[in-house]
Amino acid sequence: MSDGPSVQAGMAIEPSLGYFLSTARNVLAGRIDRAVAPLGLTSSQIGVILLLWFERANTPNEMSRALSYDTGSMTRMLDRLEKKGFLVRQRSQSDRRVVELALTAQGREAAQQLPDLIAAVMAEQLRGFAPEEVTTLVGLLQRFIANDGTTTPLCGPVEDAGMKTQPPAPGDLD
Repeated sequence: MSDGPSVQAGMAIEPSLGYFLSTARNVLAGRIDRAVAPLGLTSSQIGVILLLWFERANTPNEMSRALSYDTGSMTRMLDRLEKKGFLVRQRSQSDRRVVELALTAQGREAAQQLPDLIAAVMAEQLRGFAPEEVTTLVGLLQRFIANDGTTTPLCGPVEDAGMKTQPPAPGDLD
Protein backbone atom coordinates (compact mmCIF):
# COMPACT_ATOMS: atom_id res chain seq x y z
CA MET A 1 0.00 0.00 0.00
CA SER A 2 1.11 3.51 -0.77
CA ASP A 3 0.66 6.54 1.44
CA GLY A 4 -0.12 8.80 -1.51
CA PRO A 5 -0.26 9.09 -5.25
CA SER A 6 2.73 7.70 -7.08
CA VAL A 7 4.39 9.89 -9.69
CA GLN A 8 7.22 8.56 -11.83
CA ALA A 9 10.49 10.44 -11.45
CA GLY A 10 10.61 13.37 -13.84
CA MET A 11 6.91 13.14 -14.63
CA ALA A 12 4.96 16.40 -14.30
CA ILE A 13 1.40 16.53 -13.07
CA GLU A 14 -0.61 18.02 -15.91
CA PRO A 15 -3.13 20.79 -15.27
CA SER A 16 -6.66 19.49 -15.64
CA LEU A 17 -10.12 20.92 -15.98
CA GLY A 18 -11.14 19.13 -12.78
CA TYR A 19 -8.30 20.79 -10.89
CA PHE A 20 -9.26 24.26 -12.15
CA LEU A 21 -12.96 23.77 -11.44
CA SER A 22 -12.22 22.52 -7.93
CA THR A 23 -9.71 25.29 -7.21
CA ALA A 24 -12.06 27.97 -8.57
CA ARG A 25 -14.82 26.67 -6.29
CA ASN A 26 -12.48 26.68 -3.30
CA VAL A 27 -11.20 30.20 -4.04
CA LEU A 28 -14.74 31.52 -4.38
CA ALA A 29 -15.94 29.71 -1.24
CA GLY A 30 -13.02 31.16 0.73
CA ARG A 31 -13.78 34.70 -0.43
CA ILE A 32 -17.48 34.30 0.33
CA ASP A 33 -16.65 32.81 3.75
CA ARG A 34 -14.68 35.96 4.58
CA ALA A 35 -17.45 38.24 3.26
CA VAL A 36 -20.29 36.57 5.20
CA ALA A 37 -18.36 35.84 8.41
CA PRO A 38 -19.54 39.13 10.01
CA LEU A 39 -23.12 37.85 9.57
CA GLY A 40 -22.24 34.62 11.38
CA LEU A 41 -22.62 32.53 8.22
CA THR A 42 -20.42 30.41 5.97
CA SER A 43 -20.46 29.96 2.21
CA SER A 44 -22.06 26.54 2.70
CA GLN A 45 -24.89 27.98 4.79
CA ILE A 46 -25.89 30.86 2.53
CA GLY A 47 -27.54 28.47 0.06
CA VAL A 48 -30.11 27.49 2.69
CA ILE A 49 -30.74 31.12 3.63
CA LEU A 50 -31.17 32.20 0.00
CA LEU A 51 -33.39 29.25 -0.95
CA LEU A 52 -35.69 30.12 1.93
CA TRP A 53 -35.57 33.86 1.11
CA PHE A 54 -36.42 33.30 -2.55
CA GLU A 55 -38.98 30.62 -1.65
CA ARG A 56 -37.30 27.94 -3.76
CA ALA A 57 -37.32 25.30 -0.98
CA ASN A 58 -38.89 25.17 2.47
CA THR A 59 -38.40 21.64 3.80
CA PRO A 60 -35.20 19.80 4.73
CA ASN A 61 -35.83 17.31 1.92
CA GLU A 62 -36.23 20.07 -0.69
CA MET A 63 -33.06 21.73 0.62
CA SER A 64 -31.11 18.47 0.37
CA ARG A 65 -32.18 17.98 -3.25
CA ALA A 66 -31.61 21.60 -4.29
CA LEU A 67 -28.15 21.82 -2.73
CA SER A 68 -27.06 18.22 -3.43
CA TYR A 69 -26.50 17.39 0.25
CA ASP A 70 -27.26 14.06 1.84
CA THR A 71 -30.00 14.27 4.46
CA GLY A 72 -27.61 13.75 7.38
CA SER A 73 -25.38 16.65 6.31
CA MET A 74 -28.41 18.84 5.71
CA THR A 75 -29.80 18.04 9.16
CA ARG A 76 -26.51 19.06 10.78
CA MET A 77 -26.40 22.30 8.77
CA LEU A 78 -30.01 23.12 9.71
CA ASP A 79 -29.20 22.36 13.36
CA ARG A 80 -26.34 24.89 13.24
CA LEU A 81 -28.46 27.56 11.50
CA GLU A 82 -31.30 27.03 13.97
CA LYS A 83 -28.91 27.22 16.94
CA LYS A 84 -27.48 30.49 15.56
CA GLY A 85 -31.02 31.90 15.26
CA PHE A 86 -31.29 32.13 11.45
CA LEU A 87 -34.19 29.74 10.98
CA VAL A 88 -36.86 27.75 12.77
CA ARG A 89 -38.39 24.38 12.06
CA GLN A 90 -42.13 23.98 12.38
CA ARG A 91 -44.69 21.32 11.57
CA SER A 92 -46.69 21.87 8.40
CA GLN A 93 -50.28 22.94 9.02
CA SER A 94 -51.48 20.79 6.10
CA ASP A 95 -49.42 17.66 6.89
CA ARG A 96 -48.09 17.23 10.42
CA ARG A 97 -45.53 14.68 9.16
CA VAL A 98 -43.73 17.42 7.22
CA VAL A 99 -41.25 19.80 8.82
CA GLU A 100 -41.14 23.23 7.22
CA LEU A 101 -38.34 25.75 7.53
CA ALA A 102 -38.76 29.49 7.99
CA LEU A 103 -36.31 32.34 8.33
CA THR A 104 -36.31 34.25 11.59
CA ALA A 105 -35.98 38.04 11.67
CA GLN A 106 -32.20 37.52 11.92
CA GLY A 107 -32.30 35.16 8.92
CA ARG A 108 -34.33 37.63 6.85
CA GLU A 109 -31.93 40.45 7.74
CA ALA A 110 -28.96 38.34 6.65
CA ALA A 111 -30.75 37.26 3.47
CA GLN A 112 -31.30 40.89 2.49
CA GLN A 113 -27.56 41.56 2.79
CA LEU A 114 -26.33 38.46 0.96
CA PRO A 115 -26.96 39.49 -2.68
CA ASP A 116 -24.86 42.65 -2.31
CA LEU A 117 -22.10 40.79 -0.45
CA ILE A 118 -22.00 38.06 -3.08
CA ALA A 119 -22.07 40.60 -5.91
CA ALA A 120 -19.08 42.42 -4.38
CA VAL A 121 -17.13 39.15 -4.07
CA MET A 122 -17.98 38.19 -7.66
CA ALA A 123 -17.02 41.64 -8.96
CA GLU A 124 -13.64 41.37 -7.25
CA GLN A 125 -13.08 37.79 -8.43
CA LEU A 126 -14.01 38.71 -12.01
CA ARG A 127 -11.89 41.87 -12.02
CA GLY A 128 -10.31 42.26 -15.46
CA PHE A 129 -12.88 40.09 -17.24
CA ALA A 130 -14.80 41.70 -20.09
CA PRO A 131 -18.61 41.38 -19.84
CA GLU A 132 -18.54 39.10 -22.91
CA GLU A 133 -16.02 36.82 -21.16
CA VAL A 134 -18.27 36.54 -18.10
CA THR A 135 -21.24 35.71 -20.35
CA THR A 136 -19.17 33.08 -22.15
CA LEU A 137 -17.92 31.59 -18.86
CA VAL A 138 -21.45 31.36 -17.44
CA GLY A 139 -22.76 29.84 -20.68
CA LEU A 140 -20.00 27.21 -20.76
CA LEU A 141 -20.56 26.30 -17.12
CA GLN A 142 -24.31 26.00 -17.74
CA ARG A 143 -23.63 23.59 -20.61
CA PHE A 144 -21.17 21.65 -18.46
CA ILE A 145 -23.79 21.29 -15.70
CA ALA A 146 -26.57 20.43 -18.17
CA ASN A 147 -24.54 17.47 -19.44
CA ASP A 148 -25.14 15.82 -16.06
CA GLY A 149 -28.80 15.32 -16.95
CA THR A 150 -29.86 14.94 -13.32
CA THR A 151 -29.04 18.38 -11.97
CA THR A 152 -31.74 21.02 -12.15
CA PRO A 153 -30.19 24.50 -12.19
CA LEU A 154 -31.52 26.88 -9.54
CA CYS A 155 -31.17 29.89 -11.84
CA GLY A 156 -32.22 30.62 -15.38
CA PRO A 157 -30.26 30.95 -18.61
CA VAL A 158 -27.24 33.21 -18.96
CA GLU A 159 -29.41 36.20 -19.96
CA ASP A 160 -31.06 35.94 -16.51
CA ALA A 161 -27.78 35.58 -14.60
CA GLY A 162 -28.37 38.71 -12.48
CA MET A 163 -29.52 37.95 -8.93
CA LYS A 164 -32.71 39.53 -7.67
CA THR A 165 -32.33 41.22 -4.33
CA GLN A 166 -35.92 40.79 -3.16
CA PRO A 167 -37.92 37.59 -2.71
CA PRO A 168 -40.83 37.02 -5.05
CA ALA A 169 -44.10 38.69 -4.14
CA PRO A 170 -46.79 36.20 -3.04
CA GLY A 171 -48.63 36.49 -6.39
CA ASP A 172 -45.44 35.98 -8.44
CA LEU A 173 -45.13 32.31 -7.47
CA ASP A 174 -48.15 31.16 -9.45
